[in-house]
Amino acid sequence: MARYLVTGGAGFIGAHLVKALVARSEAVRVLDNFSMGSARNLAYALGMDGIAAPAADGQATLYGGVEIFRGDIRDPVTCARAADAIDVVLHQAAMRSVPRSVDDPRGSNDNNAAGTLNLLIAAAGAGVRRFVYASSSSIYGDAPSLPKREDQVPAPISPYAAAKLAGEHYCRVFAKTYGLSTAALRYFNVFGPLQDPRSQYAAVIPKFIAWTLEGHPLEIHGDGLQSRDFTYVDNVVSANLLAAEGSDLDGEAMNIACGDRLTLLEVADVIEGLVGRTAERRHTAPRRGDVRHTLADISKARARLRYEPVVGFKEGMKRTVAFFASQPAASSSSGG
Repeated sequence: MARYLVTGGAGFIGAHLVKALVARSEAVRVLDNFSMGSARNLAYALGMDGIAAPAADGQATLYGGVEIFRGDIRDPVTCARAADAIDVVLHQAAMRSVPRSVDDPRGSNDNNAAGTLNLLIAAAGAGVRRFVYASSSSIYGDAPSLPKREDQVPAPISPYAAAKLAGEHYCRVFAKTYGLSTAALRYFNVFGPLQDPRSQYAAVIPKFIAWTLEGHPLEIHGDGLQSRDFTYVDNVVSANLLAAEGSDLDGEAMNIACGDRLTLLEVADVIEGLVGRTAERRHTAPRRGDVRHTLADISKARARLRYEPVVGFKEGMKRTVAFFASQPAASSSSGG
C-alpha cells in the first residue's frame, strides 16, 4: 500500500482522486487551504453525508482513514509537513482559471509556480518516489496548429499558462538535478460532477448546465465557435494513477484528453438535449487570455502511460448533467 498526498484534495479534480484512491485502499493525506475546495467535496469522495474541515491552518482531521490537513502550498513549512512519509504526490492545488489569472497575475504566480516549487523542495527532501503535477493545455497558447503535441514550443498568453509552464520546468529540473521522479500532465478542459458552476471564474460546462436547468440564458463569449478538447474527470483520474505507477518518468510532460473537440455551441446543443429544455443564447465580448481552439494528440500518454480515455464526451455529459440535476438547488429551481 502506497501513501499518497493529494494537494487540492478538497477541490473538483482532487476529490475525485481521493475517491479513487480510497476505493483502492491506499493511504491518503489531503492538503488543502479550503479557499476553493470544500468539505462537501471530500464528503462525496468518502461516501459520507458530511464532514467538518479542520478549523485552522496546521490542523488535521481523520475521516475514514483519510488525513485531511488544512494548509497553504505557499508556505514551505506546511509543504514539508504534508510531504513527510509520503510515497506519491498528486499535485492538484492551484489558483485556477485563465480569467482569474488575468485579474490577479501575482496570485497566479504565487500559487501555481512558487507553490509548486515549495512542494517539489518538500517532496525531494522527504524522499518521495513520484511527483505528478497537474499542468494545463493553456501552455500551448493560441498557435493555430492542431492537434497540440508535446514537442510544440509553448507560447502562453495568460498568467495562468505562464505559471503552469514554470511549474513544468521546475518538475523537469527536480527530475534532472535532484533525482525526484516527476511527470507533468497537461489537462485539456476537464469537466464532471463537483465542478463549481457558481464561481465568477467557473468553467463553461458547469455554468451552461446550471443555467439550462434553471431556465437562464447562456452567456457565450465571442461567437461560440471556439472549440475545446473536453475531458471527463475520470480520464484525468486514470492518468494520474497511471503516472503514479509508471516507470522511467523523469520530467516528462504529456497531454491528457480525449483527442476530439467540440465548439461551445455544440456543447450547448448537447446540454439542451440532455436537460430537455432550450436556452436563450446571449453573446458577449471574447475574454482576454482565451485561446481559440484546443485539440490534443494523446499518443505520447498512450505510449508512456498506456493511457486511454475511459469515458467519452457524451457519456461524461450524461453523468455530469445527472449529477447537477440531482442537486437540491438545481432540482428546486428547475421544478424537478
